[in-house]
Amino acid sequence: MSKVLHATLIGGHGFVGRHLDAHLRATGWLCDLIARNDKPILDRHYGHVFYCAGLTADFRQRPFDTVEAHVSYLAHWLQAAKFDSLTYLSSTRVYANASSTAETSTLLVNPELAGDLYNLSKLMGESLCLQSGRPVKIARLSNVYGEQMPSQNFLSEILSAAARLKTVEFLTGPESEKDYISVKDVALALPRIALADESGIFNLASGKNISNQMIADFLTKSGVICAFQPNAPAIIFPRIETKKVESLFGMRTCDLVQDLPSLLQHYGEAL
Repeated sequence: MSKVLHATLIGGHGFVGRHLDAHLRATGWLCDLIARNDKPILDRHYGHVFYCAGLTADFRQRPFDTVEAHVSYLAHWLQAAKFDSLTYLSSTRVYANASSTAETSTLLVNPELAGDLYNLSKLMGESLCLQSGRPVKIARLSNVYGEQMPSQNFLSEILSAAARLKTVEFLTGPESEKDYISVKDVALALPRIALADESGIFNLASGKNISNQMIADFLTKSGVICAFQPNAPAIIFPRIETKKVESLFGMRTCDLVQDLPSLLQHYGEAL
């Protein structure tokens, strides 16, 4: 009889955490959800910890909470908790301005830029994990999409406006592009990373960018009026290297463009 795998999800009530919890339970894992800021109990074993706690869209307004979630609270778990592994969810945003998006790349940050507070805090969390001497993995996630995305999310705002108003104005230019990965692929990959013999950092991304124009083309065909704000900036994120997860797991990801019809339908049904 095989041993039941035990997972502890920190931040399990968030977007990624909810989907990961559902996938783990469906595949036979025993799951515990830890409320944010609950400290680890010293005599308890937590199995495989998935550290999903963090801030996203509102990090600029909450700098102290951002550092607390990405670094300080993490430190309690690395110092005190008993676990088989801890998988820390980071972000491919850390590759901004980098010459390469391979997991071993040297990264650039500027503490004078408000947007880099997020990258700095994530990188500090990563470094703390990797220098802790504990069994840790780092998963750098690209832009995660799926049903029940946070409302303060570019794709969520676009699809919500398309479903409600049948008109969308993009605040960034048509050539703006970035990598998107389905939350279903993330939930599938994270347990594999936790159980893998391979350690270190793993990029979880599709490996290809989707432009605003591609999203607008789909919406236009669906009867939505699309416009771009005059002189909207072009924000182009680097394409994310995915060779490591592909070689380890044979991972192939969903395609956002193919998933847009079902996502738009979901937002329409939610009205």
